[in-house]
Amino acid sequence: MLVVHVHVRVKPESVAGFRQATIENARCSVQEPGITRFDVIEQQDDATRFVLIEVYRTLEAVAAHKETAHYAKWRDAVAPMMAEPRHSVKYNAAFPDPEGW
Repeated sequence: MLVVHVHVRVKPESVAGFRQATIENARCSVQEPGITRFDVIEQQDDATRFVLIEVYRTLEAVAAHKETAHYAKWRDAVAPMMAEPRHSVKYNAAFPDPEGW
């Protein structure tokens, strides 16, 4: 089980467009067999900051996700909306037991 937090800061004028494109990507992503969760969260005190919380069953699922049409559409659509490059932090699931998920 691999958990990825993708940190994003968007331009203030792009918040609504980013939110819409990202939620559409998340809706498609949770349909993928290798993804167990795909959450989109927005910082309470700064609407320009988002974190995407992506939970994958395997490393191969991460690669498969990046090959989907919906990911490419999202990536290209939101690129000009970013106030700075997005960055990610990767985690291994420790609890609950990843084998039981």
